[in-house]
Amino acid sequence: MNNQQGNISIHAQNIMPIIKRWLYSDKDIFIRELVSNGCDAITKQKMLNPSDEADYKVTVTLDTNAGELRFSDNGIGMTAEEVEKYINQVAFSGAEEFLKNYEGDGKSGIIGHFGLGFYSAFMVADKVTIQSLSGREGEASVCWESEDGMAFEMKDGTRTERGTDIILHISEEEQEFNDEFKVREVLTRYCGFMATPIYLDVIKDVEPEKDEDGNDKPIEIKEPEHINKIPALWLKKPSDCTDEEYKTFYKDVFHTYEDPLFYVHLNVDYPFNLKGILYFPKLTNDFGTREGEIKLFSGQVFVANNIKEVIPEFLMLLKGVIDCPDLPLNVSRSFLQNDGYVKKLSAYITRKVADKLTGLFNTERDNYQTYWDDIHPFVKYGCMRDAKFFEQVKDTLLFKSTKGDYFTLNEYIAKNEGTLGKKVIYTSDPTRQTASVALYDAENIDVIVLDALIDLNFASFIEYSAGIEDLHFARVDADSQTFAKEQSEDEKKQSEESEKKLVDLFKHATGNDTLQVKLSTLKDENLSALLTQDEQGRRFSEMSKIYGQDFKMPETHTLVLNTANTVVQSLIESEEGEKRDLMAAQLYDLARMSTRPLEKDEVTEFLARSNKLMEMLCK
Repeated sequence: MNNQQGNISIHAQNIMPIIKRWLYSDKDIFIRELVSNGCDAITKQKMLNPSDEADYKVTVTLDTNAGELRFSDNGIGMTAEEVEKYINQVAFSGAEEFLKNYEGDGKSGIIGHFGLGFYSAFMVADKVTIQSLSGREGEASVCWESEDGMAFEMKDGTRTERGTDIILHISEEEQEFNDEFKVREVLTRYCGFMATPIYLDVIKDVEPEKDEDGNDKPIEIKEPEHINKIPALWLKKPSDCTDEEYKTFYKDVFHTYEDPLFYVHLNVDYPFNLKGILYFPKLTNDFGTREGEIKLFSGQVFVANNIKEVIPEFLMLLKGVIDCPDLPLNVSRSFLQNDGYVKKLSAYITRKVADKLTGLFNTERDNYQTYWDDIHPFVKYGCMRDAKFFEQVKDTLLFKSTKGDYFTLNEYIAKNEGTLGKKVIYTSDPTRQTASVALYDAENIDVIVLDALIDLNFASFIEYSAGIEDLHFARVDADSQTFAKEQSEDEKKQSEESEKKLVDLFKHATGNDTLQVKLSTLKDENLSALLTQDEQGRRFSEMSKIYGQDFKMPETHTLVLNTANTVVQSLIESEEGEKRDLMAAQLYDLARMSTRPLEKDEVTEFLARSNKLMEMLCK
């Protein structure tokens, strides 16, 4: 062919919005685009020649000495006319036109837009060369070169076998792509599950090693590295996958040694094409600082991690892969947010996760209970973020007691309604609140454990969302009435008189002017005092701390003194003086220690006071 020179014909109204929004956002995306173009060329060749048994592959060759990155395929190749049409006139899409002309079933597997994707090469290269030979009989090889993506030169090519080479001369500013570790990482990320075999070949100077006699050892020639060796398990039917395959895939893809708890295999062809696997990893109570990893693919080509417009936010705590072949590879987030197809996709994924949870609960409750300690933060978060998800799983929500038993909300209420009504008793710190928990244990009342960061919000959410009238959660230190004995009128009158005397004593001894004091005859005579706090006030204060708010609601504490306890009786009968003040302060600190640890200065004062009281006992 005669040498041809000219300028690229760009339909700016078609190309510029994409360049601004996508093309220059992530430079390494050029590797994905050029490999996708090679895969498309191979797919076209297979469609036109289904009986051809060629060893189809795309090879990415990095020549670190020359500073070149080459993308080679043995696909359909291009004629000079096709180069002119698909490269020099960027507004055309070779993939779209091919599909229009090809009479097939529509399931082509073509993933790229050759003209547009090709120009991503100029983000990192100061010169790009195409060498291509069409598979059509009688066609000649063609070479295309450009240094800026605008001006080009076309001439006779040198390729002798069908297919295409795209050679990038990497610019000085982008030398990170002249590094084999960088190229391998990007290839693995974007192309690790493509259907066509992808290989990486690295050419670089290697210093020969010496043998015992000081002679150079023969340099070992490394074979090209197969990048996408791990098969895309999500494309198989769930019935064809073994439990071991699921676990191995999870470990290989997410680089972990732990097995997942369980998984959900998504496989649907209508009303949309969606395949994927979502894994439930072990979570922790501090899950708020932890993010999962859900890889979004389009036709086995990696798009991005954790696309919140496609994957519901609360599912981001999981790990997995989702493949939506009908989802455009390059679309803006604003488009995804408003796209009806994407919304249906998101709703379907949520429903399948809910179906898995309800299925486990209904058919394998024992196993479900073993998972609950790990998955409950995720499930609770999902309920609070998605009303439909909550409606689907609300009957599977479990509450674990301090004894290790698991109850649904209805089961707990049914078991304890005779003593508690619609009240749910919980502990936020089973170790610290052991004394209070023991009081409920003595009454055969189950105490559930709510010690995760999310539980404070979740308790409030359940109170107004469960649809149970008068339902409310109360911490073990919110009330002492359950453990009080009935008092006669004389006993009540005597308690009221004693309370008036003790209020000033405890306010003075503790330095707490808002402290309320109440005398009550508790069933456990060994318990001297309890410190209770209004549930709603405490919740409000704790939420303020969690969200970093300065506003703090006044906290109301009530010190409940047990008149059945000999120490309290002695305090009531004792005369004013230092000993009485020390005993009051000590009782208050003992009650506080059953709900929270003492602070640094408080510990010092407590120890000094304890020593002083012991000295008084010795006299």
